[in-house]
Amino acid sequence: MSDKLDTLVFGAHADDAEIGMGGTIAKHVQAGYRVGICDLTGAELSSNGTVELRMQEAAEASAVLGLAVRTNLGLPDRGLEPTRGHIDRIVAEIRKFKPRTVFAPFWVDRHPDHVACNRLVEEAVFNAKLRRYMPELPAVQVEQLIYYYINDIDQVSLVVDISDYYETKRNALRAYRSQFDSSSGGADRVATPLTNGYVERVEARDSLLGQARGWAYAEGFALKRPHAVQFF
Repeated sequence: MSDKLDTLVFGAHADDAEIGMGGTIAKHVQAGYRVGICDLTGAELSSNGTVELRMQEAAEASAVLGLAVRTNLGLPDRGLEPTRGHIDRIVAEIRKFKPRTVFAPFWVDRHPDHVACNRLVEEAVFNAKLRRYMPELPAVQVEQLIYYYINDIDQVSLVVDISDYYETKRNALRAYRSQFDSSSGGADRVATPLTNGYVERVEARDSLLGQARGWAYAEGFALKRPHAVQFF
């Protein structure tokens, strides 16, 4: 089977994509689209869990969502920088999977790694189309770069009805027990904002976004370029 994906979602850490657009991913997979996630780091500086455990949890969440592929670039947690080396790793992913649509975190977020991921992906999407940039890999023109929300929401341009897929999103988030389950982890565990009702706040956000359209749940997205459609 070809490596080609319809959609490639980038996140700084495993669980970013599930928080921001787990329902949208599940909806597209169920519709027959090939969706992949690329986590930039191993989240090695997370207060709870280990790199190995986070990888196991990511694999479990990927199975829940039905992803075609999930990769991890192993870039440094809290060390994402707009360097040629980091950008090139992302360009290579885009050129390998040739996605029609790429998703990245929204450009404003309280976690600096999410903002850094946004900047890196923007640079990589632009560079990926330049045929003389990394000429050993064929250039790829991404049709649209769309931004999903993790913590902070502003300038919502698109909303997707995920009411029928919310249980799938819940189950994907439940896979990250090291991050969200306050009873998991034993004596080495510490309290963080993620262990204190974070998933419930995500659900409340998604419910509020849906309520405005008469849906049970929705996920919101932002755009910097107009999104072309043939019909309304």
